[in-house]
Amino acid sequence: MSLTLLDWRRQVHALYAAVRAEPDPAAGWAAWRAGRDALFSGHPDSPLGPDARAAFTGLPVADHDPAFRFRARLDTDVEPQHLALPTADDGVVGLDLLGRVTLGDLGRLDEWWLGGYGGGVFLPFRDGSAGTTTYGGGRYLLDTVKGADLGGDDGHLVVDLNFAYHPSCTYDPRWSCPLPQAGNQLDAVVPVGEQLPGSGSW
Repeated sequence: MSLTLLDWRRQVHALYAAVRAEPDPAAGWAAWRAGRDALFSGHPDSPLGPDARAAFTGLPVADHDPAFRFRARLDTDVEPQHLALPTADDGVVGLDLLGRVTLGDLGRLDEWWLGGYGGGVFLPFRDGSAGTTTYGGGRYLLDTVKGADLGGDDGHLVVDLNFAYHPSCTYDPRWSCPLPQAGNQLDAVVPVGEQLPGSGSW
């Protein structure tokens, strides 16, 4: 842990707080894109290595589509489930099933409570685009312990797939990331959110 990483966390928390405060979801998404590009290009704790950072021109993100934004009720009537996922740097990460959300015709996704000090909601997912236009291991949407929180109330969570992003291990093998389990996989293609760089990109 370092003060630069503390600054990264503060900036991510502030970025998502601004998204939640923005009444126009598309405007919040545009600010999120710009904020992530600034962090990736200029912050010392960017997931990108030095060479990739020098060539960086922006994260590839699909156009915003309001059809992929959901205010989903969290169904907590689920059987208890605990996962212990080993990671290279963080030891064993504990996950406990918090509930499930239904995203229209796309299907259902498990929501997890990420263990550790304080804890937080964790929602990774893998969809039909994995391995082609998005990272084969899947993407993240919510990771509230690290600031990625889109809001919600009255037993509902904002699940806006336009904000799907790749975990840090997509960009550099020095990072390790918990990946989606069986209950976090969708057959459908989710065409929005962060995409893999095209040919010739960093």
